[in-house]
Amino acid sequence: MLPRHHEPIVAVATAPGRGAVGIVRLSGRGLQALHQPLCGRPLKPRHAHYGPFLDADGQALDHGIALWFPAPHSYTGEDVLELQAHGGPVLLQLLLQRCLQAAAEADPAHGAARLPGLRVAQPGEFTERAFLNGKLDLAQAEAVADLIDASTEAAARSAARSLDGAFSRAVQALRDDLVHLRMGVEATLDFPEEDIDFIRQADVAGQLARLQARLADVLSHTRQGALLREGLHVVIAGQPNAGKSSLLNALAQAEVAIVTPIAGTTRDVLQQAIQIEGVPLHVIDTAGLREGDAVDDVERIGIARAWNRIERADAVLFVHDLTRATDPAYAQADAAIAARLPARVPVLHVWNKADVAPLSPGAEGVAVSARSGLGLDTLRQRLLHAVGYSAQTAEGLFSARQRHLQALQRVADHLATAQRLLDSPAPALELLAEELRLAQEALGRITGAFGADDLLGEIFARFCIGK
Repeated sequence: MLPRHHEPIVAVATAPGRGAVGIVRLSGRGLQALHQPLCGRPLKPRHAHYGPFLDADGQALDHGIALWFPAPHSYTGEDVLELQAHGGPVLLQLLLQRCLQAAAEADPAHGAARLPGLRVAQPGEFTERAFLNGKLDLAQAEAVADLIDASTEAAARSAARSLDGAFSRAVQALRDDLVHLRMGVEATLDFPEEDIDFIRQADVAGQLARLQARLADVLSHTRQGALLREGLHVVIAGQPNAGKSSLLNALAQAEVAIVTPIAGTTRDVLQQAIQIEGVPLHVIDTAGLREGDAVDDVERIGIARAWNRIERADAVLFVHDLTRATDPAYAQADAAIAARLPARVPVLHVWNKADVAPLSPGAEGVAVSARSGLGLDTLRQRLLHAVGYSAQTAEGLFSARQRHLQALQRVADHLATAQRLLDSPAPALELLAEELRLAQEALGRITGAFGADDLLGEIFARFCIGK
């Protein structure tokens, strides 16, 4: 641990602004020395004490509740003192400064500082200490921030499951299987003349196949958990006057975009947050995609921005106008747009204006009417399906991040390489063992078993102060 991790810390743990209650939280060694100067009496462990919070002259700054949690039975694993006062910003700052002042004052009985080194906490430092002291693993620590930042009920529930350890237990089960597999492989390195028999007896091939199947299941759940946390960026694209802005309004159930019969009305990107079955979606309306002399400089910039958003999208709703579907020039322009769409992005074809024109039998996609709402429920379900989200498994999901997905994908890549080595006519056992070691290291980074200091700093710096 770095030297700063041994210093006692203090911070306002509640959100900025006025509120009924505000909390000043302290963590570190020796906090018992502050009970008398701050609260005027000793505090019993894990009891709520109502009384005054005292200034340097012994006068009450406020009246509230003090909670004392001696180490190791606390959130951080250190001594923790929480002062619950009224939630005025000025009052909480006065209480914070009083804590710092009390820590620096000389103790007449001993002629020494009461609590040397007390300082204001950095963002996420309380949860960082919980991780460093073994109260949480890294995935659980990240779930604390995810629970605070959850924008939907489903996201909050999945974050709570991760905080409870559901994701960590899934990762640990994979790690246990991987360690057992490594034992079987590395044992053969001590007996190279009998390596084939050892591999057969240890059922290395069967263990590896079962491990890859379990990893695929965890990876699938992790992808869906990442959707709940981060949401989807869905771009509505198509030619002018296809009904893109009307579709955005219909999905958002509000008039968020201007709709006119004039081609090129939308000239910039317009984003609206919605949710479908608890999955947050960032739906982005874009300028109509077209070329020609009718496009002025402003619209051309809007079209360039539209393509930029399409390249970065998680999914694209390609809107077609059913009333112009039989026009060869219109169909040719649609085909040119479709050919330019990035191959990695799921595309859902949306045939708009189905209330006034029938869907062509050969057309793919979903027929809707942005005006009447026809087909919108089907569109919502197809959109979730296109990005791999299943409502049936939502109850068992845990929150996850892109960092977790990348780590699991590295594990999958190493196991795939191990599979190829194992399937070769003359398996190179040293290389096979190394791939399994690298897979275990990638897996350990999820929970912090293998974590560089710069990775930890990046994670906890994103937390709010006081957490």
